[in-house]
Amino acid sequence: MKVLAIPATNSRRGLNRQLIDVAARLLVEEVGPDVDVEVVDLNDYEMPIYSTEREQELGIPHHARRLYDEIGAADALIVSFAEHNGSYTAAWKNVHDWMSRIGMGIYQRKRVAMFAATPGPRGGAGVLGAATTTAPFFGADLVGSLGIPSFPDNVDADRGEIVDEDLRARFVKILGALAEPTT
Repeated sequence: MKVLAIPATNSRRGLNRQLIDVAARLLVEEVGPDVDVEVVDLNDYEMPIYSTEREQELGIPHHARRLYDEIGAADALIVSFAEHNGSYTAAWKNVHDWMSRIGMGIYQRKRVAMFAATPGPRGGAGVLGAATTTAPFFGADLVGSLGIPSFPDNVDADRGEIVDEDLRARFVKILGALAEPTT
């Protein structure tokens, strides 16, 4: 099983990149060693800021097509959203906007687990609310979502482990749903 893991931020060391690393490890340990996780770095997909004029002038950038194709080649997706001012990061929003011009169903009917990690108590409630509400419209088979609040208190970044047992159990359950047989 190939899982594409996307930290929806251009921060290379941010909380959501760290959470993706935790998810990748837990997928292999808890779901099965036959899971292959590929982690995306949005810095590898930088493009001009989307506008209809740029699309008409330049067409759809290669990077947008490349990520869209990588999503298509995966069996499932994990997206971990950084929250900027209650919403998506500019980096994710731009990539998302460009890919939607290829096809509105950017998630391509893949199983998707959505997470958010924040240093504060809300766990990315704003960005997760937007992402999960629109997920079906963008072609996601959403298997679950979870915000990880107070990241420094609930995750041991050095060990790459969710230390709050309830959060860990809920997180692993959502990851497991990515591999459940379809009915």
